[in-house]
Amino acid sequence: EAEVDQAFAYARAGGMEVIIGVPGHELLGRAERKVRETGIELAVHNHGPGDLIYPTPASILDRVKNLDPRIGVCLDIGHCQRSGIDPSEAAVACGSRLLDVHLKDVTAPTKDGGPVEAGRGVIDLPRFLRTLAAMDYRGTAAFEYEKDGRDPLPGLAESVGYVRGILAAQKKQGEKS
Repeated sequence: EAEVDQAFAYARAGGMEVIIGVPGHELLGRAERKVRETGIELAVHNHGPGDLIYPTPASILDRVKNLDPRIGVCLDIGHCQRSGIDPSEAAVACGSRLLDVHLKDVTAPTKDGGPVEAGRGVIDLPRFLRTLAAMDYRGTAAFEYEKDGRDPLPGLAESVGYVRGILAAQKKQGEKS
């Protein structure tokens, strides 16, 4: 409980609007009280196969469905794909509870899929970004680049460039239609 209180106090002091976290199931009530008290949203992060707390977005939605609507999902699309779940379908299933997105790509749609530069893996990023646009998603979509931890900038730059290219192409396509 002290960690939940500390996280919300820190976020409030920093002027943050959303916290990304993984509160234990027994702490969701405490977290809900802090969301109501502070107005700060809580996006619960899915961590994929092997995680016992929140492996999938559906596992999060099941736990938060009766809580304040400002408690939702931080959709990690890499872990989603590694769980055999299509990230675009997961985003739609989250609906208004989709509060944050972690963009990445992975080498395989299995628990053994590893991090890779965006566009080099198996996630259909153009489709995912179209899905977010169709949903009129207004939250944050942040890169979570986990490959090359000692020198992440080249791979992150490649990933950013790839996603910018997708968005520019989609914008241009939208202007034509």
